Amino acid sequence: MDKLIVSVATTGSWPTKQMTPYVPTTPEEIASSAIEAWREGASIVHIHVRDDDGKVVCDPERYRRVMELIRQAGCDMVVNLSTSGGAGGASEEARLAVVDLRPDLASFDAGSMNFGERVFLNSPDFLVRLAGRMMEKRVKPEIECFDTGQIDNAVRIINQGLIDPPYWFQIVLGVKGGASPSPRQLLHMVDMLPAGAPWSVCAVGRDQLPMNTMAIAMGGHARTGLEDNIYYKKDELAHSNAQLVARVVRIGRELGREIASPSDARSILGRPPLG
Repeated sequence: MDKLIVSVATTGSWPTKQMTPYVPTTPEEIASSAIEAWREGASIVHIHVRDDDGKVVCDPERYRRVMELIRQAGCDMVVNLSTSGGAGGASEEARLAVVDLRPDLASFDAGSMNFGERVFLNSPDFLVRLAGRMMEKRVKPEIECFDTGQIDNAVRIINQGLIDPPYWFQIVLGVKGGASPSPRQLLHMVDMLPAGAPWSVCAVGRDQLPMNTMAIAMGGHARTGLEDNIYYKKDELAHSNAQLVARVVRIGRELGREIASPSDARSILGRPPLG
């Protein structure tokens, strides 16, 4: 098995300070939370940014500020910027502009879907444009698949030569409108992936930990963080992203997986060394 890549999704678009005071929302809080998670073993940070009112935005300057703060602290994490625009809250042009910042990775949501109470639009034309922009800027897509049809969408784009190997898949389970967070569903979706493609799993709420653990045991990778789940256990809020990362790292080691450093993660994902 490859060394275990632990990704941390620090903020997301739905948790608010009213839900939990521990979710980071300013650029300074997001960068600090990422650095704390890195110290606990996270090698990738998945970043959303918020405006002054706490609403998710595709603001290049806020993204740039988070990246600068992370690097100024000597942190070599793989930086993964979200292009989702808050699951449909930003224009296509704003979402494409995120790639121009040239992060290590950027999210590639591989299809349209009902997303909670919203409709998250990712048209075939937009996905071709997004893949082309990522290839032009040499940004690795994190191919986020919320159901089986989105894996098929991604494979079609791969077959058009618009995404280079190794193909990095993030299987997302438990979103209302997407695939259910069950072992059977995870096995099925992993079986659909291109041979040899590295993959990771994230799941929403109480299903985060069981699905992370199953992915680790299967040889995949795991994403944790307050974007997906604000609780450490029943009725107990997680105090930080670092607390959630430390648990996944501990489980990984108990299951015999070495933990990937950011340098290891770059090697697994076919990314050049930092700097």
